[in-house]
Amino acid sequence: MIVVTGAAGFIPSCLVEKLNQAGHTDLILVDDFSKTEKAKNWKNKRFAHKIERSVFIDWFEQNAAEVDFVYHLGARTDTAEFDYALLDELNIEYSKSIWKICTGNNIPLVYASSAATYGLGEFGYKDDDALADKLVPLNPYGESKNDFDKWVMQQTEQPKSWKGVKFFNVFGPNEYHKGRMASVVFHTFNQVQKTNAMKLFRSHNPEYNDGEQLRDFVYVKDAVDVLYFFYENRNQNGLYNLGTGQARSFADLAKATFAAMDLAPNISFIDTPADIRDKYQYFTEADMSKLRALGYTKEFYSLENAIADYVKNYLAKGAIY
Repeated sequence: MIVVTGAAGFIPSCLVEKLNQAGHTDLILVDDFSKTEKAKNWKNKRFAHKIERSVFIDWFEQNAAEVDFVYHLGARTDTAEFDYALLDELNIEYSKSIWKICTGNNIPLVYASSAATYGLGEFGYKDDDALADKLVPLNPYGESKNDFDKWVMQQTEQPKSWKGVKFFNVFGPNEYHKGRMASVVFHTFNQVQKTNAMKLFRSHNPEYNDGEQLRDFVYVKDAVDVLYFFYENRNQNGLYNLGTGQARSFADLAKATFAAMDLAPNISFIDTPADIRDKYQYFTEADMSKLRALGYTKEFYSLENAIADYVKNYLAKGAIY
């Protein structure tokens, strides 16, 4: 059986669909399933069991012999979260428990790290395992992810196969429930429907013009393709970036969304919220050479093609992947 934690969430629910398409239905879905706004992400998926996050560790300890692979993608993902105790519980200690059970039972593990670990990019965006100790994340969420990466690097006992995945700015279907943390594509689509216009965050950095803040935006369909590649390719343990390798501006993102809606762009700017202004990454761009060296050859969606697919086939229809 394959375990997917966070299975009612954005990226994990898309991974479940990818696994289903590849013929895998012997899945264990793990999450807090009391959150009804996420129910549509999993209710039509095929799986063996659905287990509440709060009891999963006990279940896993007792049933590890039945598990063949673990995708640990569940986490507290709000970059504006400042409850350190909650982040420690969900993003560090919970992950340590899963790591230890996988290690003791020789179960391959893929877990979610984040590009938030890179902070301002002082040391670049290369997924070098040795950099984890040097990185300075900008917010408690990024700190929690990097703290777990650093803990992993210290472990002499490891699963035979493991990878920590540094997700960059993932967007696409199944993020309807994410609210403030949903992608700019999602927010642009909804704002344009209501007002025929989009307000982006103003730049508070003199090196970047308004709307020209740059991020590595990656379509969720590409993200789950890479995750499935890790299921099939279990050599070369370590941290791996998951982006496209090409930074694009938020203005590009918004303009492509207008184009997918067959509308002329109408973009203005508002101040970045004060609670995240000093914790804001103005540039990210994944170095993808490590993944390519592992043998991943598939081309990523272009930003424009990804947004067109997302808008026309999902957002416009309220559809789930």
